[in-house]
Amino acid sequence: MEEKEEECGCRHFLTGVLIGGVLGGVLGILFAPKPGKELRSDIKEKGSEALREAKEIYADASARARTIIDEAREKAAELKREADRHLSEARQKAKEILSSGEKKSEAGNSR
Repeated sequence: MEEKEEECGCRHFLTGVLIGGVLGGVLGILFAPKPGKELRSDIKEKGSEALREAKEIYADASARARTIIDEAREKAAELKREADRHLSEARQKAKEILSSGEKKSEAGNSR
């Protein structure tokens, strides 16, 4: 549960950094004394840069998510195997107990 909350907090932080960077870049460009053509060029460049950074963050987050999911699947499979083993052992013990109880019952009836 803590990992999920930590991931969520990390995701919110990265989103905030990305949005803050884009807004800061746009505001810096808008308030800088430049001609319109140069300003549009700067805005386009900053937009492309922000998009590139967003794609990198998305790729990194996707890779981490895949790793976490794969690890969770492996752990779930391991836990299932262990539960199956315990269940099998319990069934075997139950059979042994029933078998020994039936033998005692038969021995008591033959007397």
